[in-house]
Amino acid sequence: MNRKGFFICVEGLDGCGKTTQAKILVEKLKKKGYDAVYTAEPSRGKIGRFIKKYCLHGDKRISSIVEALLFAADRYEHVENEILPALKNGKIVVSDRYVYSSLAYQGAAGLSLDWIRRINEYALAPNLAIFIDVEPNTVIQRLKPKKSVMETLETQRKVREVYMKFVENGELVKVNGNKSKKEVASEILSIALNSLKRRL
Repeated sequence: MNRKGFFICVEGLDGCGKTTQAKILVEKLKKKGYDAVYTAEPSRGKIGRFIKKYCLHGDKRISSIVEALLFAADRYEHVENEILPALKNGKIVVSDRYVYSSLAYQGAAGLSLDWIRRINEYALAPNLAIFIDVEPNTVIQRLKPKKSVMETLETQRKVREVYMKFVENGELVKVNGNKSKKEVASEILSIALNSLKRRL
């Protein structure tokens, strides 16, 4: 590893298994001798905690513009307080959600992707962005007991459409999330190791 570290984000629909897979990736990288750390968005900072409490679990969804601005503010705090310090110490940072979540979720709500990119333009670009692809019908079944305001079938379908645009233009690397947990983890590790080798 060089001193700048390596930044990976794992994206996907709610219930696609990305949190589990991001944590598995960190553990597998550690076993291979890499100094890897897990982080997530919304972050553990003040804005991230506010989002979790007031935006994701209220009775109805707040304005998508307010959502996008809050997530961007949280992202800058996340980068400054957690991601950059870890990268400067040469760590591999694996983030469970990042800027593509804003593009997908608030983009699916009708906001301009260009505007969302603009308000996130100072967010650090990841070295590798992975999208775990699972059918919207499947994730809704998985989420039945604990839905947030964004976890409706219509929303998840629109969100997947936006994510797939980024897969098509090469910004995201797609992984088939319908396979077993072990198979998905193996594929993600392989992609990450190949990306790390190219960087080195």
